[in-house]
Amino acid sequence: MRVFRLAVPLMVMALILAACGGQPATQSQPERPRKLVVYSGRSESLVGPLFEQFTQATGIAVEARYGDTAELAATILEEGQKSPADVFFAQDAGALGALSAAGLLAPLPETTLNAVEERFRSSRGDWVGVSGRARVVVYNTERLEEHDLPASITGFVAPEWKGRMGWAPTNGSFQAFVTAMRVQLGEDAARRWLEGMLANQTRTYEKNSAIVQAVAAGEIDVGFVNHYYLYQLQREAGDTLKAANYYPLDGDVGALINIAGAGLLKTAANAAHAQTLLDYLLSSDGQRYFAERTFEYPLAAGVPADPRLKPLAEIETPALDLNQLSDLQGTLKLLQEVGAL
Repeated sequence: MRVFRLAVPLMVMALILAACGGQPATQSQPERPRKLVVYSGRSESLVGPLFEQFTQATGIAVEARYGDTAELAATILEEGQKSPADVFFAQDAGALGALSAAGLLAPLPETTLNAVEERFRSSRGDWVGVSGRARVVVYNTERLEEHDLPASITGFVAPEWKGRMGWAPTNGSFQAFVTAMRVQLGEDAARRWLEGMLANQTRTYEKNSAIVQAVAAGEIDVGFVNHYYLYQLQREAGDTLKAANYYPLDGDVGALINIAGAGLLKTAANAAHAQTLLDYLLSSDGQRYFAERTFEYPLAAGVPADPRLKPLAEIETPALDLNQLSDLQGTLKLLQEVGAL
């Protein structure tokens, strides 16, 4: 009988240990790491500190894959349902629109979408802008004044600008601008502009910052960039740069206001954490980062832009729906056909 009384508790304990994977029932399992995977078309130098700030605030680690926005969008399209990405953080609306059109982005809560103006979010409700980026013409202030510059971006095909300009055709923001030109002016007009710029021997640069440096150094007189590169370089060099930003007039496509924005993949394995990141980007802390660190326009939370920036309301922007900028492949094809890429 004594053997029987001892055997029963031992058998019960064995069953409990087996059910718990060999661990005592009272021992808790290690918590699963809190993380999410972000495909970022924004550079590590630009948003890496922001991701670190987010991790410190939430305890959620960010595994970021950095690259060109267009290339990352193409990668996600190729990966399809097997993409490991939870979030796509793009530097322009066109790339987000391409994923939206392919049905790869998840619908966002109304509170997320309503954090920004309607013009800065998806009409399908599956991506949202987190910062604003104005297209400008940066010019050398020793050689030019504003009144020397044409009201429209199309005016730079005139012969007097030959050999005096710079652009970055591989840059995602430039490609989004060309898409906007195709939408607003038509395919033929966009092709003629590109061909005219090439005929004017526009110099090619890899990055927008290099264009601003070239303008300030007098290597070229004007360049086509986003507004904030000038202010980032001024922070490093002081206010001694011989360069200023010019915004084309009368609703010209050259004064396009694009966004950097994000969407959640339908296949996200960490959807809850991904939504937490989106909420953080639109929070006061996230918006202050863009205003103070990158000199972009905050789009939510009532955070003011840097006072040196021209107010968004004063920029004569084109009447263009950012949701129409999804034909990235058509733009790449056009750039290749004319020889800009």
